[in-house]
Amino acid sequence: MEQGNINWILAIACLLAGVGIGALGYHLLNGGARNAQKLRQRLAERDRELSELRTGLGEHFDRANGLLDALLANGQNLQQEMQDSAAQLGSSQPRKPDFQQADETSDDVNAPRDYADGNRGTLSEDFGLKSDNDTPAQPPRY
Repeated sequence: MEQGNINWILAIACLLAGVGIGALGYHLLNGGARNAQKLRQRLAERDRELSELRTGLGEHFDRANGLLDALLANGQNLQQEMQDSAAQLGSSQPRKPDFQQADETSDDVNAPRDYADGNRGTLSEDFGLKSDNDTPAQPPRY
């Protein structure tokens, strides 16, 4: 082969090798950018879901507030109805229970114990020990 042909073949081989190495480098370096794009997309989806949840939560609180207002109005209407009925029947306003009187008359209740009066119990230091001066027990007489 001629010297010129070898130079052309070597130049083409180097060009192809450079293109291959460049494509491989682009593929390896572009993987991080592709991953970053996926992360950005997931973040945008999460932000959208969060804004939808916040909107839904605001609507829920508005609805709960309206229901609470309606409940309070119904309670006031019921109280007014009870007062009107009591006035019609000739009695005064309904009595409220006197909780202070019940507190004053409550008995002093002792806390529960885990032992009986008079016995030292199984936690005493002399439990199960017999003294020397004990006389043998007499059998019962019938």
